[in-house]
Amino acid sequence: MPVPVRALAAPAAIAAAVVALGMSPPARSLAPVTWSSEAAPRTEPDAAVRLAQRAFGRSGELRVLTTDPRRPLNLPMEWTVEPKPEVGYRWLPVAPVSSGVLGGEAKLAGGLIAPADPGIYRLSLSGPGFQQVVNELQVITLVPFSQKRRGYLNGYRIGAYETESDGIADAYAPPSGFIEVTPENQDLQVSTHFRLRNFLTKDQFGVWPKYLALDMRLIDKLELVLQELNAMGVRAEHFAVMSGFRTPAYNVQGLEQGRALLSRHTYGDASDVWIDNDRDGYMDDLNGDGRRDTDDVLVIRRAVDRVEERFPELKGGAGVYPDNGAHGPFIHIDARGTFSRW
Repeated sequence: MPVPVRALAAPAAIAAAVVALGMSPPARSLAPVTWSSEAAPRTEPDAAVRLAQRAFGRSGELRVLTTDPRRPLNLPMEWTVEPKPEVGYRWLPVAPVSSGVLGGEAKLAGGLIAPADPGIYRLSLSGPGFQQVVNELQVITLVPFSQKRRGYLNGYRIGAYETESDGIADAYAPPSGFIEVTPENQDLQVSTHFRLRNFLTKDQFGVWPKYLALDMRLIDKLELVLQELNAMGVRAEHFAVMSGFRTPAYNVQGLEQGRALLSRHTYGDASDVWIDNDRDGYMDDLNGDGRRDTDDVLVIRRAVDRVEERFPELKGGAGVYPDNGAHGPFIHIDARGTFSRW
């Protein structure tokens, strides 16, 4: 008879109770991925360990987890076979790390600790007669904010956050760090429908590496909006991203054109998007009235409302913008944590 799936490094009874009560396991980190999901497991059929469904976000579509260096990680895993004793883990860099030194193996029983060096990693597990690389979700370790000097990070201009010297710890505190984006990793899929490059600030085109603040709650929310639109009978296969992360230096250039000084774009949890299934660079006719205008944007906003009603932890802003001659109609969507509409 088949061996039942068992929680990895946690008693099965406790794990079952947590699920039954609709609770998340105790967080030991920033843990941007801690939610339940109905997504089917993506692990190879013969794998001994698989990521729990909630590792892929509410949408089931996330492909990365971001973290600060050396932080405990809440990455839920399950055994698909009889649990192995003395399991160790190590991080395998997708590209060479800056220090050139790889960390050694650690024991999984002590919990996962994020890599010390910024970069993109896969998790490798091993034990007696057992070895497996977890490919379904990659871990991105951020470059600490503290490495920014006089508005620059490794030659890339970021500028200064208005709250940088205030010592605040709320939603307007500067991000803890940035993803380092290179020509080689810019096409990394952060979810089923989005890549790193979709959210880069649109300036300094010849400067590499670039740096990106990106809140995975935003990515999860955008994926959920796509799902909700399709559930509403609206074909939605592709979000065009007009604006994702904006460095403060770039954002301040548009203050006279209506940008907010404390724009959520500078915190990595906002995007300006529209549905563009045919990839023609303009909002699609979502309501079938033969026009492509703000009425189609309102269709997307209804989907945002439904997503936030189901998942209040993803609530945020949603703003409707018309065609202005320079670009077509679009919607601003963010995951700021408080409700806002305009």
